Amino acid sequence: MNATTLSADGLGSRRSWRSVGLSVGLVGVVLLAGCSTRSVSGPAPVEDRTGGKMTDVKPLPGAENAGKPGYFTVRPGDTLYRIALESGQSPRDVQTWNNLTNPNLIEVGQVLRVAPPAGANAVAMAPVPGAAGVTAAPVATQGVVARPLNGTAATAPLPAPGAGPAPVAVAPATPVPEPVQAGEEVNFVWPAQGSVISQFDEAKNKGVAIAGRVGDPVVAAADGRVVYAGAGLRGYGNLIILKHNSTFLTAYAHNQALLVREDQAVKQGQKIAEMGSSDADRVKLHFEVRRNGKPVDPMGYLPKN
Repeated sequence: MNATTLSADGLGSRRSWRSVGLSVGLVGVVLLAGCSTRSVSGPAPVEDRTGGKMTDVKPLPGAENAGKPGYFTVRPGDTLYRIALESGQSPRDVQTWNNLTNPNLIEVGQVLRVAPPAGANAVAMAPVPGAAGVTAAPVATQGVVARPLNGTAATAPLPAPGAGPAPVAVAPATPVPEPVQAGEEVNFVWPAQGSVISQFDEAKNKGVAIAGRVGDPVVAAADGRVVYAGAGLRGYGNLIILKHNSTFLTAYAHNQALLVREDQAVKQGQKIAEMGSSDADRVKLHFEVRRNGKPVDPMGYLPKN
């Protein structure tokens, strides 16, 4: 009995100690849970090891100039050639102004300079030496609205002294283009002989299409300098861009052959290409006039047939 009792007591003691250990363990878990609950009740402290600066995200080149005049933020699908065309600049100039070693490596969000930097402005503003068809124009004064060369004059009389305010003119349906700077107007000639098969549409067609046959001559619409000759602009095929002065560019697309090179000076009426159908559904010349980089209707600048 004593042995049995002792065994039982011993077993009971072991069970008692197990119970005590289990209780203590449960208390510890509860305490730890309580501590854990208290530690997450507020925001966890964050240690700033960068001095308040984000080092993982590197800003794109020129980001500090975003939105400033004379700068362009690269969009999806943009190329240097398209940006230059839309800005009225030479692709080579844009490449130089932005120190780009490879013009094909630009990133979405990158900000590019598309206006001449200080010191280069005088060179960019000068018309092509000896350019025929570049006529000096008087500086616009109050009451005179700039117009295409073959357009109708729109001169408003100046109010007489002491007269009341002049009546407000109704705004035209299309935006009035920026005035052409003195000495920047250009007399254009037709770049090809053929019928116009597609008219200008600011939203869908940036120029006009002139029909013709393979190999028909394409000529310079005015004296200028070749700022681009190649096939790097999607949708234009074999393309030539001429810069006539700091206001006007002309573009000649879908050619079969290009007969001039970049930086070459050309004369009005000089053959610069042969008509073709590169990157087009038929043989034609797509002709654009860009004024301050913006496409305008060439029919407003070409002589009437």
